[in-house]
Amino acid sequence: MKILVPDVPFDLDFPSLLPDGGASFAPGGTDTVVAYAMNEPVPEEHTDAEVLVTWSSPPKVLADAARRMPRLRWVQTLSAGPDVALRAGFGPEVVISSGQSLHDDTVTEHALALILATVRRIDFSLAAQREHHWAKEIAFAQADPGTEREYTLDGARVTVWGFGSIALRLSPLLTALGAQVTGVASRAGERSGYPVVGPDGLDALLAETDLLVSLLPAVPATRHILDARLLSLLPTSARFVNVGRGATVDEAALVDALRSGRLAGAALDVMETEPLPANSPLWDVPNLILTPHVAGGRPRGAARFLADQLTSWRAGEPLRNVTPR
Repeated sequence: MKILVPDVPFDLDFPSLLPDGGASFAPGGTDTVVAYAMNEPVPEEHTDAEVLVTWSSPPKVLADAARRMPRLRWVQTLSAGPDVALRAGFGPEVVISSGQSLHDDTVTEHALALILATVRRIDFSLAAQREHHWAKEIAFAQADPGTEREYTLDGARVTVWGFGSIALRLSPLLTALGAQVTGVASRAGERSGYPVVGPDGLDALLAETDLLVSLLPAVPATRHILDARLLSLLPTSARFVNVGRGATVDEAALVDALRSGRLAGAALDVMETEPLPANSPLWDVPNLILTPHVAGGRPRGAARFLADQLTSWRAGEPLRNVTPR
């Protein structure tokens, strides 16, 4: 079986994790592991591969692979979200699985950084710094009984939308800072001690939310799911942080909510179009923090994860993180 792995700037010593260096992984068969340039089309001599591992490949490269790799049966992306692979046009016989869990720690760290930055008004302080302005008004606002609770997570009502593995890493950190965390997922219930509401409970929950954190994936059902109607349900003092996918947000509605003051602030690591075009209104919206899709960083533990996935594939056992299609 031929397996294509990306030529990546981190340790992906995949063959060494397989028995005999990958020479005879299964009885009666052999594995050939080939590295390819992830930003370039798969070379013609390797279009016969059955397994394609991807990470940060441009959409056009994956679309090209979907057209030119007739023997492909499995695409494993090392990204937390499989959205680029899902849009590439792979046939229904091709299994697509994501790298969910490989980015949990770094996304959690970045989400917490953005949350604290917007709650503590770090963007305002940085803007004041560039103007050589000593922004004492922040301190006055924190001392004002009418606005003091808007500057802290202590007692804040935090809604985490998309309550998966990253949410389970992030929520205890928010709890430690005094926040009251409620999750939103496809099914209501309780997860690791946190209450989780289903879609039918979202409207009522948003009306009582101080901070909304989105960890949603980009799938057809979530496109622009945070729209003008849902944004209008949030209190005007609420803030929004997105470290999921940009396509889940109606950006025009978000811009309008921030400019009109119907939303106090936001912080985004992901946008619908990336890189963000120079003429995007997001660049100049007040009370908005932008970072260039850097929350995930490199996948951590990718080599062991891939070896475990291949072991399952060879044995006919279920793979982790398979995306329904």
